[in-house]
Amino acid sequence: MQNQDRRDFLKTGSMVAATGAVVAQFGTVAKAAASERVRVGIVGAGGRAMSLIQTFSANESVEVVAIADLDSNRLPMGLETSAKLQGKKPRGESDFRKLIDDKTIDALVVGTPDHWHAIPTILACQAGKDVYVEKPDSHDIVEGMRMVAAMRKHQRIVQMGSQHRSTKRLQSAIEFAKSGALGRVVVAKAWESAKQGPIGFPKDSTPPSGVDYDMWIGPAPKRPFNVNRFHGRWRWFYDFGTGDLGNDGVHRLDMAVAVLNAASVAQGDGPIGLPSTIFANGGKWYFDDAQEFPDTLQVNYEYGTGKQTKLLTYEMRVWAPYGYLGESEGSAVFGDKGYIVVGNERWAAYGKGGQVLGKGEGDSHETPHVQNFIECIKSREKPYCDLETVGHPASIMCHAGNIAARVGRKLTLEPSTETFVNDAEANALRGRPEYRKPWILPEV
Repeated sequence: MQNQDRRDFLKTGSMVAATGAVVAQFGTVAKAAASERVRVGIVGAGGRAMSLIQTFSANESVEVVAIADLDSNRLPMGLETSAKLQGKKPRGESDFRKLIDDKTIDALVVGTPDHWHAIPTILACQAGKDVYVEKPDSHDIVEGMRMVAAMRKHQRIVQMGSQHRSTKRLQSAIEFAKSGALGRVVVAKAWESAKQGPIGFPKDSTPPSGVDYDMWIGPAPKRPFNVNRFHGRWRWFYDFGTGDLGNDGVHRLDMAVAVLNAASVAQGDGPIGLPSTIFANGGKWYFDDAQEFPDTLQVNYEYGTGKQTKLLTYEMRVWAPYGYLGESEGSAVFGDKGYIVVGNERWAAYGKGGQVLGKGEGDSHETPHVQNFIECIKSREKPYCDLETVGHPASIMCHAGNIAARVGRKLTLEPSTETFVNDAEANALRGRPEYRKPWILPEV
């Protein structure tokens, strides 16, 4: 069994085990009165979507009404898992549009591959539904902009699934940075160094029985079925995913930005906003396989000018069997009085001589993130990872980093238009050149 195959197998086994653990922990959850519940439809029944099925179903203020998945092999487990947790089985659908058309559904949860984030989100906003969409917000910058436009026009609550934002761990790290204890902050880092395996060069084959493969391809160019362009591995291909920068890097970048921004405000420089320039080095330097995105990458994001300039560097080493600053994946912000390291389960700040200035801990599960989304549906306040102000900017950084790596030069970003200054080649990569009918990006 190849490393990637083994990782996929272990993920599936872990998901089944996790489902049993969640059911064992919560049993059937006592729900709030029907009039107080948010009625939810979930798109997807595997991978991240399965975890979201568990978490939404276990929330006392939620009723999962329906789950849609174009893979009939995955859908039954999603339906049964939800039924065990909430005491009522959702209905199953093969087409997500049935959920959008259901006027009794208040919110849509989008747990699909990246190339299927934008269209369901926009259609749901147009149908008057709030949305929880997985990270990154979209397949590309143009799609993300259209999603934000739909959210604004229809006054919807849209939470991006960068769940770290709602954890006590990251919230306490942000508060520490606001205290000014790090001093004058100039540099930040984010990184991925968890070892992954190659995906090989499997031949094209026939789609599995029970899968609507044409709909799975959706707006992307038609391709023959290949296990590498399907469940789990789609993320490594330009037509469908955003590489590991969009997969895991979006979390580390967003964590770094959250703390860096807090420190910047504390020192009187104000919010950092979007980066002004992006420069990337990297490529397929380690794995000999079919992946299109880099396995080795460094992206420099520059913010501001003059004495207020700040530098955030993202590093990807997905072949490394060791961590960095004590974390296999994490973020760090450096000041002239101390620095802070934020991982998936803890954070710690250090001063001169290694003195511990502060620390905190807590996991990265999405339970508080889902709760924040549900509370904001009721209050109409912005969630912690509001698409417009947090989720889309974090996603832009991923898309821009990938584009910089592809064109091989430094890019200057115009924040107001989210375009690259005087660079036609880079701007052509901001969006999909063509959408495969009938799946057209909706106008807003």
